[in-house]
Amino acid sequence: MTQVQNAEAAPPEPSAVHDRAPARSVPARIWAGTRQFRPVLLLLIAAIVVFAIAEERFFTISNFENLLTAICVLWVVSMGMTFALLSGGADLSVGALAALVGIFLAKVLALGLPGWLAVVLAILFGTIVGGTINGILVGRLGLSFFVVTLATMTAFTGVVNLWSGTESFFVTEPIVQQLAVRDLAGIPTPIWIMTATFLIALYVQRRTYFGRDVYAVGGSLTAARLSGIRTERTLIAVYAVVALAASVGGVLAVGRIGAASPQVDGVLPLLAIAAVLLGGTSLFGGQGGVTGTALGVLFIGVLQNGLSIAGVPSFWQQVVTGVILVAAMLGDRVRLGRGWLPWRRPAAAPSTG
Repeated sequence: MTQVQNAEAAPPEPSAVHDRAPARSVPARIWAGTRQFRPVLLLLIAAIVVFAIAEERFFTISNFENLLTAICVLWVVSMGMTFALLSGGADLSVGALAALVGIFLAKVLALGLPGWLAVVLAILFGTIVGGTINGILVGRLGLSFFVVTLATMTAFTGVVNLWSGTESFFVTEPIVQQLAVRDLAGIPTPIWIMTATFLIALYVQRRTYFGRDVYAVGGSLTAARLSGIRTERTLIAVYAVVALAASVGGVLAVGRIGAASPQVDGVLPLLAIAAVLLGGTSLFGGQGGVTGTALGVLFIGVLQNGLSIAGVPSFWQQVVTGVILVAAMLGDRVRLGRGWLPWRRPAAAPSTG
């Protein structure tokens, strides 16, 4: 009995002490968890500091409220776009689909339907149309997402112009205004919608089988299929999620301008893709998440807001946005070890044989 007690009380071997990794503090663990989206986080902090010093009107509560409500459409669309990029694809038709949903909303409101029912029908309409067409063509038939979504973008734009007669329709429905520009409990409703969208997307990404399947499909479509994942169904669901986000964005856009416009926002899909890439999601799929996307959207919003306050013309803002998109793609290559140049490849690992 004495020998057993002495053995239990004996100190650990020196090698075990040296091999044990030191416990990291909570701040160190949090900082390590930001590795995927750390560059955009630092850029966001730097942009806020620079504009706060340069423009006294920037660092105010009212300006931050204006900033957040201005990016609400981009925020919602980018959350859906994240799942598309995680699956190894993208959706260029979100701007045209948002415009189509806006026209649909104006048409059903003109029929005298209740506002809440018209909003629900418009969102369902956009989700079904975008998710079914893009999802089946990409997921079931295996066509290129770039060609498919470029084609649907063109087709949706044509339908918008034909259906609207290239005319705008004023929308004064109170519930649409409530969603887009009014306050709820002292906070602008778009901020509530942005928060809910982020939390739902984060839960789906981390806590559902669908989120796991999206990462698997983006990592390797063949491996995902061989492991038993129904890849066709997953891709259809992915493009339905993107269409849902674009539909909600279309309703918010109508509420913000007070009208359903046939003008398609061709920059919206590019900005959404840029925000997702800035947030650390890989253009090749399988890596990233909505937390980084949220930071990417905030960075774009802060940049545009700060430049507007500084009086920079909108044309230069477009130039800056284009540079951001290119920088995001180059950063994605570097993050994956592909190098800055297309002909560079990471050095081969030393042979262990």
